[in-house]
Amino acid sequence: MSGARLEVRDLSKSFRGLKAVRNASFEVPAGEIVGLIGPNGAGKTTIFNLIAGVMAADSGTVTLDGHSLAGLRPDQVCRAGVGRTFQIVKPFAGLSVQRNVVIAALNLAPDIDAAERRAVEILDRLGLKPKRHQLAGALTLPERKRLEVARALATGPRLLLLDEVMAGLRPTEVDVMVGVFKELNASLGITILLIEHVMRAVMALSRHIVVLHHGEIIADGTPEAVTRHPKVLESYLGEEALG
Repeated sequence: MSGARLEVRDLSKSFRGLKAVRNASFEVPAGEIVGLIGPNGAGKTTIFNLIAGVMAADSGTVTLDGHSLAGLRPDQVCRAGVGRTFQIVKPFAGLSVQRNVVIAALNLAPDIDAAERRAVEILDRLGLKPKRHQLAGALTLPERKRLEVARALATGPRLLLLDEVMAGLRPTEVDVMVGVFKELNASLGITILLIEHVMRAVMALSRHIVVLHHGEIIADGTPEAVTRHPKVLESYLGEEALG
């Protein structure tokens, strides 16, 4: 792959002797959607944390548009152009939906008025504009998931890291989220790396898939090639529903 927005090279991380990530290397081309899949405990979220600056790698490199992210704090990685969501969504429950997004928009907005305008625009894209004055704590799970995405988008990312944003959603809700991400990718050109166990979403969104198992990448290719890979079938897809 060429024109990579994100490059991960020989990335490794251990916790008390346990190798959570082992010499992982992959790329995410600019403007594309790449899926990062694997069984629970495979090291996927650890890779996100290493990219986002939550923790430092033992070895290896992470670059965004050719610039190293090594040694940057999470807020600095965010300003460099990486937005992310979290598996467990935790909005500011006592603040309005719009205020939650405004806080994130202040990452790049020059003033509060600009942040307010950006927040409303993003909430409109995600179908949350009618709920913008409600408290975030009153939202349903699907709405909180969309708010989590809205907060990440408000930071102005060139690369968006999505960590299981479709977990716990019904099939119709998954389809809505898939449509949202396709539109964001097509209209805004946002590059997406997503961790997801909902295979219908992974297959619908990803042009390329990376498979992680016990901290190692065991397959890296098109969805068609990956789903036929013997190691993937044995270690992961054989245990997952593809419907």
